[in-house]
Amino acid sequence: MDRRSALRHPDGMTRDQPRDPSREQPRPQPPDERRTVRISKYLSKHLRHQPERIGLVLDPQGWTEIDTLLAALARNGLPITRAELDHVVATNDKKRFAVEGTRIRASQGHTVEVDLDLPPAEPPAYLYHGTVAAVLPAIRTEGLRPMARHHVHLSPDRETATRVGARRGRPVVIPVDAGAMHRAGHVFRVSANGVWLADTVPPEFLRLPD
Repeated sequence: MDRRSALRHPDGMTRDQPRDPSREQPRPQPPDERRTVRISKYLSKHLRHQPERIGLVLDPQGWTEIDTLLAALARNGLPITRAELDHVVATNDKKRFAVEGTRIRASQGHTVEVDLDLPPAEPPAYLYHGTVAAVLPAIRTEGLRPMARHHVHLSPDRETATRVGARRGRPVVIPVDAGAMHRAGHVFRVSANGVWLADTVPPEFLRLPD
C-alpha cells in the first residue's frame, strides 16, 4: 500500500485516503502526428515559397525570428506552441528546417530569392538523384536542372534518392559522378540536412539506365 495514500483511524485500522485529482500532474499527451504533418507542410510552403502570404519577411539568408513566425501562424489560423514547433523540427524525417538561436529557416528547396550562404564543399565520389522514368528523355538531353528551385538536389545514398523519387511515382535512381564534376570545376554545397546542391548536372556526368 502506498504510505502516502494511507490514513490511520482511531480503531488502529488504516483506510485508503481518496486521491485529490487537482493535485495530480497531468500526463503529457502524445503528439498528434496528423497535426505534425500539417504544420510541417505549412512551414515548408511559407518558409520556402510564399512567406508573404502570411506576412513573413525572410532575411537574405532565409531566416526569420521564431517569435515572428509563431505570431504569423496564429494570425493566419494555425496557432502552434513553441513545443510543437520544436517537435516538428526535431522529428521531420528530411530535417527540412534549421534552428539557430532564436531564428528558423528552411534548410533548402527555396523558390523565393535567398542566399543560404553555404560554403563550397568537396563531394563524395558519387551522389544520387531520385526521379521517375517519364522525365528520363529530357534528362538524357539536358542533364539535371534546378527548374523552379535555385539548385539541383542530390542525395548522399541510393536509399534516400529512392524515397525522393517515390514521391512522384515508381522511382528511378541516377548515379551522379560527383567526383569527376568537382575535378572539372563544378561547385557543390551541402545543406544543414545533408542534401547536396549543384547549379546543374550536365548529362555526361550521369550514369543513366539503358
